Amino acid sequence: MIDITGAAAERIAWAARSMPVLERVAKRLAEQGSLAGLRVGVSLVLEPKTANLALALRDAGAEVVVACNASSTDQQVAEALRGLGLRVFADSSADEAEDLRLAREFLETGLDILIDDGASVTRLAHREYPELVAKMIGATEETTSGVRPLRVMHDDGALKLPVIAVNDAASKYLFDNLYGTSQSCVMAFLDLTNLQLAGRTVAVVGYGWVGTGVARDAAAMGARVVVSEVDPVKALRALHDGYEVTGLGQAAPRAEVVFACTGLAGVVTESHVEALPEGAFLCTAGGGAFEMPMDYLHGLGTRRGVRAAVDAYTTRSGRTVHVLSDGDCVNCADAEGNPIEVMDLSLSLQALAVERLAAEGEDWAPGVYELPADIDREVARIRLEAAGGSLEPLTDAQREAVRAW
Repeated sequence: MIDITGAAAERIAWAARSMPVLERVAKRLAEQGSLAGLRVGVSLVLEPKTANLALALRDAGAEVVVACNASSTDQQVAEALRGLGLRVFADSSADEAEDLRLAREFLETGLDILIDDGASVTRLAHREYPELVAKMIGATEETTSGVRPLRVMHDDGALKLPVIAVNDAASKYLFDNLYGTSQSCVMAFLDLTNLQLAGRTVAVVGYGWVGTGVARDAAAMGARVVVSEVDPVKALRALHDGYEVTGLGQAAPRAEVVFACTGLAGVVTESHVEALPEGAFLCTAGGGAFEMPMDYLHGLGTRRGVRAAVDAYTTRSGRTVHVLSDGDCVNCADAEGNPIEVMDLSLSLQALAVERLAAEGEDWAPGVYELPADIDREVARIRLEAAGGSLEPLTDAQREAVRAW
């Protein structure tokens, strides 16, 4: 019998070795006891790095409960956390109905603070458990695809608690999105297919921070990159970065690989898929299967597995199109996620955001809040010091120049 708890413990420990920021933050939180007595829900991709966040919050005195959907759950890690006494509402073999049941049970524990990814649990709570939301201190949000609907909810008057947009902190998006997600998604494509990108035309849909990084990494691997973007400023930036910029409809007939990098539903359509060349690949980077026309693809009735996490479909145009990870975020569903050092930053920001909510959140009105700048700077400084770097101190003359007008 495989000792899955032991194997997962080794993987969790391996991640912890390269997470000096979270280690320092966790030590301070434990010493101060600022989370004691709070029930904190962690609804993130469940793998060794996020397990370290859950354990750090537990060691800081919080009661921690964990949830995750099936496609993003590492079952070994889930079992390891259960073995350490945490309640875990996640099962890698769950279907959609079971995922929903587990998410509901997670919320029914009665959370004080929620750490969410994609805002899915936050939205579920607002739809089905308004009485629980009314008792919560607040929530934090990890991703671009989650912050966007939360802002819409706030504009519509539907958001009933304060949410810190951790995703929008510079120490998150400039590293997790630009460096981490791009590296892990491009590497996941290479690993899952055992192919190269060199010489292939790669269409990058969306030129936000994730798309910027994916385009850069694909180009570094020798790909010819074409960017599709709806925002003229971002499109112009892609042009200045040296890429061809055109609509996906125009790029599709020659796009051998498509990375959807928007976090928005329906950016790749049935007509795009029907125009793809023979043997093309579809991947989602950083968002979810909602970016792809999965209902259309499943409805073709031609799905066949050709490699682990790689399915082939015969389209109505008679061409073969490959989909990685059934359209889910490729680096989370079938790889190990973002690099450990990058996630050290993001998860440390989450821990400090939870601390700030615990201290002040009950006095905040509902809304989407920027992560306080002092937290952003603290995480960056700790990571810099851990890497052996240091800051240049301001001289008196420079301070005077900063204040001058």
